Amino acid sequence: MKKKYFSFALVALLFGFGVAQAQNAWINELHYDNIGTDAGEFVEIVIENPGSYALSDFAITLYNGNSGGLYDSQTVDNFTVGTVSGNFTIYTWMPASIQNGAPDGLSLSYQGTVISGQFLSYEGTLTATDGPAVGLTSTDMGVTEDSAPVGESLQLLGVGTSYEDFAWQMPAASTQGNVNNSQSFGGSLDPEPTNYPTAFNAIANELSINLSWTDAIGAQLPRAYLIQGVKPGVTATAPVDGVPVAEDLDWSDGIATINVNYGVEAAVFSTLLGSMEYSFYIYPYTNAGANIDYKTDGTVPVATATTVNATVISFEDFATGLGVWIPYNVLGEQVWIGSSYGGITFAKMSGYAGVAFANEDWLISPQMDLDLYEDINFSFSTAANYSGPALQLYYSQDYDGAGDPNDFTWIEITDQADWSGLSFLWVESGDVSLDAYASSSFYLAYKFTSTDIESATWEVTNCLVMGVLKTGIQQNDVVDLVVYPNPASNQVTVLADEDAQVMIINLMGQTVKTVPVVKGANPIALTDLTNGMYLVKIDYKNGTTAVNRLMVK
Repeated sequence: MKKKYFSFALVALLFGFGVAQAQNAWINELHYDNIGTDAGEFVEIVIENPGSYALSDFAITLYNGNSGGLYDSQTVDNFTVGTVSGNFTIYTWMPASIQNGAPDGLSLSYQGTVISGQFLSYEGTLTATDGPAVGLTSTDMGVTEDSAPVGESLQLLGVGTSYEDFAWQMPAASTQGNVNNSQSFGGSLDPEPTNYPTAFNAIANELSINLSWTDAIGAQLPRAYLIQGVKPGVTATAPVDGVPVAEDLDWSDGIATINVNYGVEAAVFSTLLGSMEYSFYIYPYTNAGANIDYKTDGTVPVATATTVNATVISFEDFATGLGVWIPYNVLGEQVWIGSSYGGITFAKMSGYAGVAFANEDWLISPQMDLDLYEDINFSFSTAANYSGPALQLYYSQDYDGAGDPNDFTWIEITDQADWSGLSFLWVESGDVSLDAYASSSFYLAYKFTSTDIESATWEVTNCLVMGVLKTGIQQNDVVDLVVYPNPASNQVTVLADEDAQVMIINLMGQTVKTVPVVKGANPIALTDLTNGMYLVKIDYKNGTTAVNRLMVK
């Protein structure tokens, strides 16, 4: 009897699992964020043949990205019924609030089991700690509503009959309760685009490259373009039909990709390496998801540009708290914190907590020793709101890196930058020259103050220090210093002409490793270094110095 019960239970389990996997339903449209006050937030789903199921067995669960926990849930029998298109019916839910991300997410489940591919997130990924998606890691939708006006949403486009046939598009006019823009259930697929775009150009702007083109024309227009950026020595690989290529701005493998909708005719690749020629290929395509159809025949348009002779010395976007910048609280209970909104991460300071409080809080950069550089500039972006004292910018050449900033000499350079006004509008600072301070090590700092009468709120991000290695160093070959392999991962070998001292220096001028070497080949471990660009400096006893650049990856 025990064996029979076990067999029955096993069959029931397998049967139930098969049913749970058979539902053809997906998240189809989402609106979670607006410029300013959020309005009309909603989730839309599509179910094929909904009459075959109990709608109460389907549910949307909303997840918080910080904790991984659910914060709201609703079954589809409480949704608003929308358009019916063939065998497909659209349902919409307007929760009290949908959180704004960085990241947050949602799942679509049937009988408590997440439907395959339907644990989605925006502005990053998360792992669920409870609810139907517990233990699962989300799939980033790849699009956000960073600055969407009221009346727009994120939505799937394409032609097909299942989730895999479609692709998420950037904010477009909301179609709540209806078939999305450029979406068709079971319609005819578009053929491959007839032509490539023309006048494809690349123009370097410091460490960014601006791309432009004229849209393709012909019998079949593209839906969008895949742009593939390639570093020197790396071979471009054409995309394959039926395999969508997602946005990937990580250049560590020598290739980066973005997708740009038809009609935009422009794109930008930023924070590139200096003195490097980049090549860009553009592939038009139709359809989406598993039906995507790229044009790859004939001559693919290519454009090249070379970035300026400059190096990113330091960059902080506060994606992980306050990053490498250090807060110092002089007065008040409020402090600098890392925060985010609408996909933008930043350092934030306010003296307001129900009422205004008197505060003095500093946010201080790491120590920088930049005597190997020239043409050094500092730039950043700020957003502010509410009345109160303005944020100030200072530098110091005698700060000790730990004490009360008021015990040291700080020179104000606030007037050398542009600053935000009100309404949390982001303003770029422009370039603040640091050449005059680079003769010795120094610190930069933001100083925030508020009173018990008024307090502004300030947000700072994209703190970038950029400079040009002085003549000789940028040639990657000074006094015949041989360093290999380069780039390197776990170990690098330095060839020395005689016994000497080798220093590995990060781009802020800080020595992170000192190793004595002998004449000949000297292996040096790199496992304790983070990925990035370094300078390798060797000092011989006769006073000769050699410097070379090293990329650790």
